[in-house]
Amino acid sequence: MNKNKLFLLSIISVIFLVLLAGCGNKSSSTQIEKPASNAKETKEDMKLVHDGKLTFAMSGLLKPLNYEENHKLVGFDVEIGTEIAKRIGLEPNPVTNPWETILQGLKGHKYDVIIGSMTATEERLKQVDFSIPYYISGAQIFVADKNDTIKSKDDAKDKIIGVVQASTHKEVAESLTDKVKAYPSEIFALQDLGPGRIDAVITDKIVGVSAIKEQGLKIKPIDNVLNQENIAVAINKDHQVLLDKINQAITDIMEDGTYEQISKKWFGINIMEKK
Repeated sequence: MNKNKLFLLSIISVIFLVLLAGCGNKSSSTQIEKPASNAKETKEDMKLVHDGKLTFAMSGLLKPLNYEENHKLVGFDVEIGTEIAKRIGLEPNPVTNPWETILQGLKGHKYDVIIGSMTATEERLKQVDFSIPYYISGAQIFVADKNDTIKSKDDAKDKIIGVVQASTHKEVAESLTDKVKAYPSEIFALQDLGPGRIDAVITDKIVGVSAIKEQGLKIKPIDNVLNQENIAVAINKDHQVLLDKINQAITDIMEDGTYEQISKKWFGINIMEKK
């Protein structure tokens, strides 16, 4: 082989090795940097109180929606929150907070969201954002089963009506009477109907019906629901990425049958279809 051919082969070999090394470095750089960048962005955008967890709050006093059993939070809200967390790829972390300060706790970043049967109202929307509804309910009047004097909301006027403090039902009660008695829990209010300590209770229809079944309370609903309420997940206003993920999770849960399964477990019906 002459010197010219040997020189040409050497040049070609060097060029080939340089190109091969360049391709190898580019592939390696892409594989390492891209996932790290995505992970960082997801972590920052979701703005979680605890990394890898969806911490969601409730009163823990609203059986069968959310309550404590054997030192563990259980109920419909808990299962919905747990399913939402899993769909987002997070560990569910349910916690309790007194209802009267639950919004303050959210705004103070004690937890990521509220999944505790909170009604999405115009007043609350001034402070926080809400997801799409995860169930629809409404205020219902309940009386003792032997009470035949109250048969409609008109009959409840000027009567002693029990409600949960800081709830939307308080406003409805105040439109009927100036004798409104506030309670820390719907169950405590409903239990006072039998002994006659109060004349009526305005609470969520689902809570009242469940109390009849689960607590064996001798009470009954009166008339139709007083208003329709959209129950949704509350979240701080600067958490749009997490809100979008929650909305998608709720949609998926309802579409694939998981929601109906959870609802029937706790209520015997699909409460999203209950008007």
